[in-house]
Amino acid sequence: NNGSSSSSNFLLEGSEDQPCPSLWANEYNYAEGDLVGASGRVYRCRGFPFTAWCGLSRYRPGVGTIWDMAWNAVAYCDGRQATQSPTPRPTKTPKPNRRPSDPTRPSNSASYKNDDSTAHKVFDILDDKQSLIDGTLFLYQGSAPSTVYRYEGFVAGLRIMFEDGVAGKHFYLGNSDPTNGHLYGLANIAAFIGQSMKETIQYDACDENSWDYYNMEYPLSNACGQLGQSYQDYHCPEHQRHMECGVDPKMSIRATTHAKWYGAPGPMYCGPKEEYPQTGIWDYTYACHNPWADPPESCDVYEGQKAGRYDNSRAVPNRNGRTDVEGCCWWGRGVIQTTGVCNFGKLNYFLGKRAADDGRVSRYPKIDFCKDPGIICSSKEHKELKWIAGMFYWIESLQSYNERGWNYIDELHKFVDGGMSDHSFINGVSGVVNRGCHDPPCGTGPVDGAHERAGNFQKVLTTLR
Repeated sequence: NNGSSSSSNFLLEGSEDQPCPSLWANEYNYAEGDLVGASGRVYRCRGFPFTAWCGLSRYRPGVGTIWDMAWNAVAYCDGRQATQSPTPRPTKTPKPNRRPSDPTRPSNSASYKNDDSTAHKVFDILDDKQSLIDGTLFLYQGSAPSTVYRYEGFVAGLRIMFEDGVAGKHFYLGNSDPTNGHLYGLANIAAFIGQSMKETIQYDACDENSWDYYNMEYPLSNACGQLGQSYQDYHCPEHQRHMECGVDPKMSIRATTHAKWYGAPGPMYCGPKEEYPQTGIWDYTYACHNPWADPPESCDVYEGQKAGRYDNSRAVPNRNGRTDVEGCCWWGRGVIQTTGVCNFGKLNYFLGKRAADDGRVSRYPKIDFCKDPGIICSSKEHKELKWIAGMFYWIESLQSYNERGWNYIDELHKFVDGGMSDHSFINGVSGVVNRGCHDPPCGTGPVDGAHERAGNFQKVLTTLR
């Protein structure tokens, strides 16, 4: 909670003997969990992606018919209410997508060596916990089973990344230590799943959602990059440039998944300027169901759509100034959002058609991740791809992380050997995943959702142990 009030100061089941928090303020930059008071009630700003609406007048808590799309009424209060408006604060910066990392950094200690018998034990534990994993961890909004992420795809991907790995690196499932070997593996899995729950699983998203609300609108050119990023310019380091994908301006792709809230932006798409001369916005306020119109209108952009439409009637720039989607096919995909021409190129170079074309061993010799990056989310034959993309990142960027005295594998072992109670380990992991370093802020601000990430990690650990 980044607000001035803490939800723990208010009862959730209705005592009226407590003062109300501050009044709601129009166009204030509310954060998830912020509390306001109105008419004897306490309201809490809902989480992403609804958070952006909390400061809009049409969603003023308790007023009208749609306020509950942005706010939850959580308690009563006695009407003694602070009259001051909340103190302005800078716009909250969501997580950036991960830039390509350098797999040639020094490897971790010798203790990072998988043991086959330990791995067998870990897989037996996972199989025994399958129903719990699907029923308590892989959930959309914390309650409904995810339609995108299921145990079958997860364990298939894990076996591939343990047995085959990428460029001589494998997903770590524990060493031969007779006491803690399998616990190292389970803790590594728990860290991976815990971060994935925060990044994508809770949103039931494989393709990156359009969430960058810029100038009170959702630009369709968010496909090119959100928060001022340009995904097609995420190049590999110079010595790895031969691995990256080329940008094909003629490539045309529509995302497989999308956000699901009321009026949520439709799937991202890319295509040449001949196909899309200019791009506008997703109009989330548009009432798309209008059978009385001539001709009749319906909500048919995606299944379950309740409101909204693509509106290209005027050119609307994203934060980077783009008003087109040419060459913009490199948005995040998979459980930890593989993004950019370098990362998709590496998947193709090590696991896909590029490896086969070069005469190297390839797990997916017929899949060209550079020609069709969307295959990660769209493949019905290889449901493990959405997991493998994330595990590839984990192997390359987490298990190989060794910066300023913080070595991921060593810290993982310390965490397990110390009784699995020190929060500094998962906080460091969250920093690397969300901000690129174990000790943020590191140029991009504090970790987004640090407490939630830590809670996810503990929940997964409890489930697997």
